[in-house]
Amino acid sequence: MLTVSDLGDLRGKRVLVRSDLNVPLDGKKIADDGRVRASVPTIKRLADAGARVLVTAHLGRPDGVPNPDYSLEPVAERLGELLGSPVLFAGDTVGVQAHRISAALQDGQVAVLENVRFNEGETSKDDAVRGAFADELAALADVFVSDGFGVVHRKQASVYDVATRLPAAVGGLVEAEVTVLECLTESPERPYTVVLGGSKVSDKLGVIDNLLSKADNLLIGGGMVFTFLKAQGHEVGKSLLEDDQLDVARGYIEQAEAQGVRLVLPTDIVVAPAFADADATTVAADAIPSDQLGLDIGPDSAAAFADVIRGSKTVFWNGPMGVFEMASFAEGTRSVAQALTEVDGLSVVGGGDSAAAVRQLGFDDAQFGHISTGGGASLEYLEGKTLPGLDILEESTDRNADA
Repeated sequence: MLTVSDLGDLRGKRVLVRSDLNVPLDGKKIADDGRVRASVPTIKRLADAGARVLVTAHLGRPDGVPNPDYSLEPVAERLGELLGSPVLFAGDTVGVQAHRISAALQDGQVAVLENVRFNEGETSKDDAVRGAFADELAALADVFVSDGFGVVHRKQASVYDVATRLPAAVGGLVEAEVTVLECLTESPERPYTVVLGGSKVSDKLGVIDNLLSKADNLLIGGGMVFTFLKAQGHEVGKSLLEDDQLDVARGYIEQAEAQGVRLVLPTDIVVAPAFADADATTVAADAIPSDQLGLDIGPDSAAAFADVIRGSKTVFWNGPMGVFEMASFAEGTRSVAQALTEVDGLSVVGGGDSAAAVRQLGFDDAQFGHISTGGGASLEYLEGKTLPGLDILEESTDRNADA
């Protein structure tokens, strides 16, 4: 893939940047600006090079119609604060305001276009509809830079189709994500530990399938652990359980043993009678009372997980160990996060809830080797799936070489 360095002199050129600015909002207030901060280096690099930068992105799922609840205007304001200079905002994506701002931009200026998903063409499954919208986006710019890793697994107009209509390159954020994920899948320094949590086994099937043969240690926590415990014959009370995945969990346990992978499950669980931040107790993982549900891994398990993590050279973590939003059930996740900060090697936080957890629990992004902005895109890469937004950039490079 071409990088920004391959684009040559960008002074005076209009550069359309596809960023990932899909941040959580509390009304009009940004609850976590991690993705905005991650987008800054590429945007700043382009502006410093004299480009006229048009940022396009989505927020939420407005289903192809304008909705003020999903406006990117608060994000544009925050981006300006982080850049240290005003950022213009167009109240539409390809309409009159967008064209006026695109034409008026000066060298080094930055503008944000309104939520790209306010246009039904962005996510349309119809190639012609999507392509027509991509034509309108491409008309605003001279060059395209793809820097929203969180959407490269989507075949959408601002991710995929625009790259066929403009000279296209990968931005620094996407380039860094791919480098880290290649390290996790192709050349991890050992010992290599994968830590998986979150609610469901079914959400992580592809990751386990692809990484089980690559990892030295696989640590399982979160709600998904109860399916594994049940597969071992233990009762799990009222805990989250996927009955249709019990055979799958048994298969993973057997596969790990056969391949010499250390599969670590919790030995103790923090339980409560209801999904509430009260009445928490710790019980053995094989003795969960019938009237209780598990909401975090216990202290012994957290310590054991941390020991394995600290002894590793490469660690990938995706999914909290418990309901970290409640203080009574946050310690398992906190222990895993703390251990990742102490890894003498590469520590990767796999985006989504894991990234939200480390920030909510008071950790700084700089304490980790890499915090992915990808979420679903990261998981699909680790599953070995094809990511359309990356493939089209490789094809664009081939087309440019042929030309």
